[in-house]
Amino acid sequence: MSQVFKDTKDQIFEKIDFLPGSGWCVLSEPVPSGSIHKLRMAAGSSIPPHTHPADEYVLVLSGNLKTGDRICEAGTFLKTPAGTRQGPHEAITDVEILTIRLGPSGTFET
Repeated sequence: MSQVFKDTKDQIFEKIDFLPGSGWCVLSEPVPSGSIHKLRMAAGSSIPPHTHPADEYVLVLSGNLKTGDRICEAGTFLKTPAGTRQGPHEAITDVEILTIRLGPSGTFET
């Protein structure tokens, strides 16, 4: 086994059909159905409230993201325990985040 290197500036962000204005590039699958990925959200886009059946860790890399009643700026780190309702997440500006989710995605509210 050897190290794997990815230059994230060359990654292609795939659109997420059920989240207009959002796209992601998956970097790794640390555990079955888990994900380490970068997510981009266009200003004005949002992710509805949701829960994940696994812990999730998020680092805001750029932009301003409103999550619940809090404004998260670049450098803000969020830890959300499994089963905790989160969101909505609203992109005040263009936003890029790094997410580590240690299990399946979960359910998004409509």
